Order: sequence, then structure tokens, then C-alpha cells
Amino acid sequence: MPPSVWLIGAGPGDPELLTVKAVRALGQADVVLVDDLVNPQVLDYCPQARLVYVGKRGGCRSTPQEFIQRLMLRYARQGLRVARLKGGDPCIFGRGGEEAQWLTEHGVGCEIVNGITAGLAAATACGIPLTQRGMAQGVTLITAHSQDGATPDWTGLAKSGTTLVVYMGVAKLHDMSSQLLAAGMAPDMPVAMIERASLADQRECRSTLAAMAEDATAFQLRSPAVLVIGQVAACQVLDVAGAVGIADSADLLPLAMPTSAEPLLRRSA
Repeated sequence: MPPSVWLIGAGPGDPELLTVKAVRALGQADVVLVDDLVNPQVLDYCPQARLVYVGKRGGCRSTPQEFIQRLMLRYARQGLRVARLKGGDPCIFGRGGEEAQWLTEHGVGCEIVNGITAGLAAATACGIPLTQRGMAQGVTLITAHSQDGATPDWTGLAKSGTTLVVYMGVAKLHDMSSQLLAAGMAPDMPVAMIERASLADQRECRSTLAAMAEDATAFQLRSPAVLVIGQVAACQVLDVAGAVGIADSADLLPLAMPTSAEPLLRRSA
């Protein structure tokens, strides 16, 4: 079934972190459904498209998921090429799997176009390797905010030996800290709290598990932010002080994209 909907990851914010495939799909879309966390500069790659803003953010007034799905279905049945543009990666806490399944069940072909997830970009921008020999043999991506209000298995996570990358955790810092400590994680376990990853106004706060809630308050940490918990959070393998920020939209390198949709359609036929 050839796709008429692309579920596209816009990455963490820096438009230069878009994949070539994402840029090509955006340049071919007739209509783009845009999430709140998408950097407006990314939209420079789809000047031909109609933009529909369908914001979804925790703790804020959001567009209902059912409405977004029906919009995609309506536009696709009109013969339009639809791009659903999400921050980060569509399948990392972005409902990409749910939307792909729903569209398929309704007879609409779709394709998932991966994007760099915020947890990876945030760590890299701060010089933190999420895995490092002798320190972390794996990474666990987890959200502290669930649809049904369920609490993550902090005991199991504390014993996993992996670097924990926590999304949507700013409002849960006290609970997270107390439960990880109760599960046996060391009070001095390094923590990095990274706000607005990859953007020019990115901020970071290094702390420890026992102090992170208090330090976050003093730092005035705000969403969107990710937390990196583990030994690697004490690392800084790069000199990031002089790192180049994102370019202005006028300075974005022009990319020569194929004008035909055939390369995208052929892969999912």
C-alpha cells in the first residue's frame, strides 16, 4: 500500500538535525499537521504546504488525538499528501505506532520517517555519551508521564545498570528521586537536566540524584526538558562551550531534493 501519509520526526529542534528523507517528504507534502514542539524553522522546508497546527503538550490544552487522526484520514481520502510532523522521533513517546496502526486499519498507507530523539540530542549537546565502556552498557528511554497515570517501575530501573533518559519528568522530580533512592540507587548518582535540547537557548544543570529536585527548583528548570541519570551524566567528552548554535533560517544550507515522490513511494509499496 503506497503511503499518502508520512509520520515525520522533526528532531529535537535544530533544523540541521533533520534527515534528508524528512526534508524530501516535507517538500512533497500538500498539508502538514504540526505539533507544538516543532521548531518553526523546520517549516521552511515545506513552503508549498498548507499548515495545520495540532498542538499536544502535557499539562496544556491539547488537540484531541482522535481529531488529529480523523484529519489525516480526511486529507488522505481527498487525495492529498499528508505530513504529520512531530518533535523528536514519531515512535519515541510520539504516538507514531498508534497513528500508523489506525491509518492502516482505515485503508490509508503511511510511512514513518525517523527523527533524532531529544534524549540523544540533549546528551550529545552536553558532551554526554549515553553509553560508555565501563560505565553504561545500555540506555533506557522512559517517560514519567503516562496516559493512565501508572508509575514506572523505578525499582527495576534502578537495578538495570543502564543510563536512564527520562522524558516529561520535570513535574515528577521529587517522586522520581525518592523512589530511585528507595530502590537502592546511590544518592550521589550523577544527573544531568537539559532544557530545550539542541536549540540556541539550551540550558543544562548537573546534579546528583539526591539533590536534583532542589537543584532543578533553584535552576528554574522548565519543560521541555530531559533528564539523564547514570554515571555517564558526570562526563563531558566534548568541549561544548564554543559549540556552534543553530543557524538562522536564512542560513540553512539549501538541499537539492528530488522533485518526484517515487523514491519515497517505492520503499513502502
